[in-house]
Amino acid sequence: MLARKDNIVKQLVGGVEFLFKKNKIDWKKGWGRIVSPTEVAVEGGESLKTKRILIATGSEPATLKGVEMDGLVIGTSTEAIAYDTVPKHLVVIGAGAIGLELGSVWARLGSRVTVIEYMPAILPGTDNEVVKLATRMFTEQGLDFVLGAKVQSAVVTMKGGEVTFEKDGKTQTVIADKVLVAVGRRPFTSKLGLDKVGVNVDERGRILVNAHYETNVAGIFAIGDVIPGAMLAHKAEEEGVAAVEYMVTGYGHVTYEAIPGIVYTNPEIASIGKTEEQLIKEGIPYKVGKYPFAPNARAKALGSEKGFVKLLAHKDTDRLLGAHIIGIRAGDMIAELALAMEFKASAEDIGRSSHAHPTLAEIIKEAALAVDGRAINA
Repeated sequence: MLARKDNIVKQLVGGVEFLFKKNKIDWKKGWGRIVSPTEVAVEGGESLKTKRILIATGSEPATLKGVEMDGLVIGTSTEAIAYDTVPKHLVVIGAGAIGLELGSVWARLGSRVTVIEYMPAILPGTDNEVVKLATRMFTEQGLDFVLGAKVQSAVVTMKGGEVTFEKDGKTQTVIADKVLVAVGRRPFTSKLGLDKVGVNVDERGRILVNAHYETNVAGIFAIGDVIPGAMLAHKAEEEGVAAVEYMVTGYGHVTYEAIPGIVYTNPEIASIGKTEEQLIKEGIPYKVGKYPFAPNARAKALGSEKGFVKLLAHKDTDRLLGAHIIGIRAGDMIAELALAMEFKASAEDIGRSSHAHPTLAEIIKEAALAVDGRAINA
C-alpha cells in the first residue's frame, strides 16, 4: 500500500517537473532567502535578480507545548503517512481534518485509535448536524474520542508514547506505541528573511497582504498557507493565479465563499460557504433543504447509504449561502455547489437543473427542492 502511495506521489511530482520544462520555468533547488525586494539568494551562493517575488512556501505541522516529538514514536502527519507497520494503539492529538483522516485510515488497517481533542466536539467550525453524524459513524468504526481534554504533555518512555491530559478537572495518562500530533499547521516562513526586508506578519506568523496579495513591501507578494485564511491547496492555487494575473493585467480575484473544504475520511465530509450556526450568529435569514443518501439509487448500489446533503439558502432571495455534505464521494459532489455559489445561483436554479439518474448528484437536486418543501422522492 505504501509503495503504491509513494509511486503515485512520484508520478505527480514528476508531472510538475514536466510542466516546468514545458513552460520554460527554471527550477533552482535549495533553500531560498529574500535579500531585498529584487534579490533572492539560493543556498550554495547563487543570487537571483528579479522584478517581483511571490512567496508560496506553504505550511508545516504545528507543535504543542509539552509535547516532545522524536519523529519515531511521537510525530506529525509526515511520519503518520509512512508508518512501516500498523500501530497496535495510535493516539491522535487533535480531531481536525488531518487527525481524523489519518486516524481513520489506521483504524481501518487494524489500529486501536484514541483521539484527544481540546474542543467539546470534533471538526471545529463544521456544521453541527454533520458533526453529530460524523462522530457517531467514526465511533462505530472504532475511533475512541476523548473530547474537552487539554493535553499537558507527551513524552517517549520505555513503554511507548505517554500522553498526559486533563479532562473534567482530572489528570489522566494514556500510553500508545505511536502518537500523532495533529493540532493544525503553521506558515513555513522562518528561514525566508522576512524580518530583514521588513515584510509584516501577524501574531501567528502569517504574512499580511492586500487584496492583490502584495505585502507592505512593494514587489513582494504571498499566497496560500503563508497568508491568512483556510490552509487548502486549491485555495492556494486560485490565489497564485489571481496574484500573477494582477501582476500582468492589474486585476486578479478569488471568490472565497465559493472555495470548498473537504475532509477525506470514510465517509467524506465536504462543505462550502456558511454553516447554519454562522448564519444564526450573523442574523442572516435563511431556509434549509436537507436530503439523505439512503433513498438514492446510486448510494444503494454502492452500499453507502449513510449521510445527507444540507443546503442553506437566503430566506428572501433563495440565493445559496452554504452547503454541507457527509457521505460517499462528498468531495466530488461539492464541486457542483461551488460552481453554483460562484455564479450566485439560487436553490431553485439547482433544483430545476436536470441531474442524471442514477447518480449521487440527484441527492443535491432533492436537497435544493427541499429548501421550499418540494423534494420529489420524500
